[in-house]
Amino acid sequence: MKQKPKKCKGINKAHGYEGCGKEVLKRTYGLCSYCYWDWMQNTEGGQVHYKKQFIPRVERRTKKEIKKKERQRKESLKTIARLKNDARIPFQKWIRARDANDACISCGTTTAKIWHSGHYFKAEVFSGLVFNEMNVNKQCEKCNTFLDGNESEYRKGLVKKYGEQEVKELEAISDSLRDYKYDREELREIKKEYQRKLKEL
Repeated sequence: MKQKPKKCKGINKAHGYEGCGKEVLKRTYGLCSYCYWDWMQNTEGGQVHYKKQFIPRVERRTKKEIKKKERQRKESLKTIARLKNDARIPFQKWIRARDANDACISCGTTTAKIWHSGHYFKAEVFSGLVFNEMNVNKQCEKCNTFLDGNESEYRKGLVKKYGEQEVKELEAISDSLRDYKYDREELREIKKEYQRKLKEL
């Protein structure tokens, strides 16, 4: 249904305000945009309305902008090491979620109280394999912490899960990825990617 133009004349909260009398399609409290603004600025009732409706919006928007700028400032000050740790949090959560129904990759237990995202090639030595999905799997605390990764059994678990050829290919590229250097944007993208993957699970 086609809307008909109506005269600009105050109604409801703006009742008594004359307006410009022009016919317009869009009105607020019976007023065109120009007269609506004039009513808020130049009448007592309009000023009360403005303070209740608009000032809180501006204040909320300003607070959000300040918080956003502060987050951006803090993000820009983060070191590569901090960004790497930030990215590892959603990545390792995703590994444990991906492997939720799996046993420990190395010993095969299903009854551990604490589960880790254990690296076959250690994260502190092979930096380029920190975020390699095949290199990181669900592992019990005993194997990962107290047996220092339980590497020989870990390899058997990898072969069972991925196949001998896939494991050999991982081993073949490991030396070249010992000292991989991540840049800031790469680490931020890794973090975003695994936050997204977590939501999709």
